Amino acid sequence: MSVIAAYYYHQGKRVRKIALDEHVQLSDDRSGFCWIALGDPTDDELGTLQATYNLHPLAVGNAMHALGPPKLEVYNDELYIVAQTAALAGDRISYGKMAIFTGHNQLISVRHGSAGALGNLREQLEGSPTLFGKGVDYVLHAILHRIVDQYLPIFEMIEDDVLAMERRSLDDFLGREEVVRIFELRSELTRFQRTLGAMAELVRKLVRGHFPCISAEMTPYFSDVADHVHRVQSMVDGLLHVLSTVFEASSLLEAQRMGVITRQLAAWAAILAVPTAIAGIYGMNFRNMPELDTTYGYFVVLGVIVLFCLLLFVRFKKAKWL
Repeated sequence: MSVIAAYYYHQGKRVRKIALDEHVQLSDDRSGFCWIALGDPTDDELGTLQATYNLHPLAVGNAMHALGPPKLEVYNDELYIVAQTAALAGDRISYGKMAIFTGHNQLISVRHGSAGALGNLREQLEGSPTLFGKGVDYVLHAILHRIVDQYLPIFEMIEDDVLAMERRSLDDFLGREEVVRIFELRSELTRFQRTLGAMAELVRKLVRGHFPCISAEMTPYFSDVADHVHRVQSMVDGLLHVLSTVFEASSLLEAQRMGVITRQLAAWAAILAVPTAIAGIYGMNFRNMPELDTTYGYFVVLGVIVLFCLLLFVRFKKAKWL
């Protein structure tokens, strides 16, 4: 059954359950309202709500799709809002969609994908009748606030992964798998950043705009949601910068290590060049080589080789090439 809950409320208290095709007699003072929540509904269920509450067909058509970017649209005296839910599924961020139809006395939420911590929101709101009695605009604020709050645990788990990778990059080379992970995280965070940007724009419209079904009293509440979005945005921007720094630092350290190895190889090649050159001269087998007749010539040549090798070794050691 895709109908999660459908109730009529009066002054912040649940009165009774309602059907999707029931025409509820509502007062003009906003003290009574209907809140219907659906999860992955069928076309027939959305069609029934469209006929019952006179929902705009374009908004209903959009609500049928499982994914969509955050946005806000106005149809006559009603608002159609799309918010994007997010949850960490393994190493990746899984996105869902929350479509919300908001009128003077009714709020219809259509969820696609996982609800996460939204499941107990209704019970929490019903526990505060004074706030809940403010009407559908307060419920709209509460839904958006909960969706944004779900973003923070995602950031914290990715942050732990990135910081652990940063520590490893200072101690050892990053392997292929870790480099691939860096690019995967950057891709996930970039998409998450786009979602946050669209959500921030959505909430800013609610703060600055004047909509018939949103009271001026709710402006501070939506401003609080906007502050939460901005805070998560700032943290994601910082994490993207850390990822770039990890990759750059790892590349610099690897280049530095390769430079040290290259200098060491060059130093040993220079040292070994001395005996190679001398041995190469004696290997030419010329007829007239006077030192061949010297009694201690062999030992003298070995001594010269050792002496030059020691001098070069000491020189490269002082230069920190070895």
